[in-house]
Amino acid sequence: MSNPQVRVRVAPSPTGDPHVGTAYQALFNHAFARSRGGSFILRIEDTDQVRSSPESEAAILDSLRWLGLTWDEGPDVGGPYGPYRQSERVATHREHALILLRSGEAYRCFCTRERLEEMRRLNPDGGYDRHCRTLARDESDRRAAAGEAHVVRLKVPTEGTCIMRDLLRGEVRKEWSEIDDQVLLKSDGFPTYHLANVVDDWLMRITHVIRGEEWLASLPKHLLLYKAFSWDPPVFCHLPLLRNPDKSKLSKRKNPTSINYYRRAGFLPEALRNYLAMMSWSMPGDRDKFTLAEMIDKFQLEDIVLGGPVFDLTKLRWLNGRYLREDRTPAALVEELKRWGLGDERLRQIAALSQPRLETLADWGYLTTFFFADDVRLDSSELTLKDRSTDELMTIMQFAMWEMEKLRCFDTAEIKALFETLAEKTELKLRDLTRPFYVALSGSPSSTPLFDSMAILGSDLVRRRLSRAIETLGGLPAKKLKDVERDYRARFAASAE
Repeated sequence: MSNPQVRVRVAPSPTGDPHVGTAYQALFNHAFARSRGGSFILRIEDTDQVRSSPESEAAILDSLRWLGLTWDEGPDVGGPYGPYRQSERVATHREHALILLRSGEAYRCFCTRERLEEMRRLNPDGGYDRHCRTLARDESDRRAAAGEAHVVRLKVPTEGTCIMRDLLRGEVRKEWSEIDDQVLLKSDGFPTYHLANVVDDWLMRITHVIRGEEWLASLPKHLLLYKAFSWDPPVFCHLPLLRNPDKSKLSKRKNPTSINYYRRAGFLPEALRNYLAMMSWSMPGDRDKFTLAEMIDKFQLEDIVLGGPVFDLTKLRWLNGRYLREDRTPAALVEELKRWGLGDERLRQIAALSQPRLETLADWGYLTTFFFADDVRLDSSELTLKDRSTDELMTIMQFAMWEMEKLRCFDTAEIKALFETLAEKTELKLRDLTRPFYVALSGSPSSTPLFDSMAILGSDLVRRRLSRAIETLGGLPAKKLKDVERDYRARFAASAE
């Protein structure tokens, strides 16, 4: 690239809770940009029109700001290379898809959904069979002009080796025969991640792509696109994946993954940020407590350590405790508590729920403790559902968690409607259904009104406590979870669409 200034970006998809993996990548991009006097860009990759939402975008921006990360260009601050939402750049993506069609680097695929499903049924381990790849150009143009539904696919070489370079791994090789003809433009005219990502990175003058290791498998397709457009690719640096203690990829089933969870659970932003930095990088001298400014001063991309960094909640709590003890005077701690969970509005909401049950002011303690805890103590003997087995209760709680993930507004009315639907789908009385949920959320079968309490706790803490309740009951192993998911899709198909 001709522009020598470092320009990096983080490009989250607004399709759910703000993920700690997004924060992890944003932190390393931010630190590198600041250490080199460059620019840090935030781009929203919202081409998934079904799952993307403004609420999710707002939550991502808010959570990154809470962590103390700032960007120079983005959807909220503007910049010279906007717009910074991919959904607002679709015309540009389509233009570039046409360039590839004209040059013969891509082709239209008219295969129907039924044909593709039959192809996958007959060859479940294979990719697309390139059925439309040999269509004559005039026939392809004629069918497209007639309005026949189609996608645009990248023409991937069928033999040879793709030789890639990653800053941390050096040379990486992949056989072209193992790579599918990737869809670039969907039938609705929206680009896939691969086309939009490459086009926008180039047009935004991105010099270094610092992203998760899971995207290393897509690098051949991206390099092929750069070559097809005759563009020089940026430097690629794939960060090692965050992992659960059992070395599996960090997942919400085994660890809280939402930044909002850690915020609501009482973790300090500087502690979480510090901990994420230590996942793949060490401060000189092996200091385990340092500021963002100190990280920026010493940061070098080449110092990132490969491996499987384990996200350990116990160690995070230890580090957070150090910040609370070492960096807060008692007066500052009071202010921190007010910002976290004792603000006037939240206290008013909690007071309104607990007041009908108060006999003395001291009752406030046991009635409201669960609002100010990251977890509650559970007694498995209390986690029961009338006339249903333990397995059925775990299944219903998992159903509830999946339904909650779909809610854009986690308020009392939406939660109540969710439970009414859940009761209907599971053929339970609402009163019977809610009893174990009281226990899971508060540790007691009787508490403040359930739906209002859930709204105050927030989606992240609620789902974490339901997950803990399932673990307390014995858990859902992977094979059983697949059966539960099939059951869920069968019962909730209408509401899932």
